[in-house]
Amino acid sequence: MVKIITLSRASYRKMVQNLVWAAGYNLIALPLAAGVLAPVGAVLMSLSTIIVAINAQLLRRELI
Repeated sequence: MVKIITLSRASYRKMVQNLVWAAGYNLIALPLAAGVLAPVGAVLMSLSTIIVAINAQLLRRELI
């Protein structure tokens, strides 16, 4: 039971981290992807998704 509570709290913290990271990143990357760096815009936008997914995978540490 304690592990479930620990995991749920860790999941919530990770969700907040990912939300803050993605919002901050997109505030900077969206204008760049649409303007000066338009040729590599898709790469810039994909990085946000990749980083959030990697960060979410770090929850596995909570299970150990």
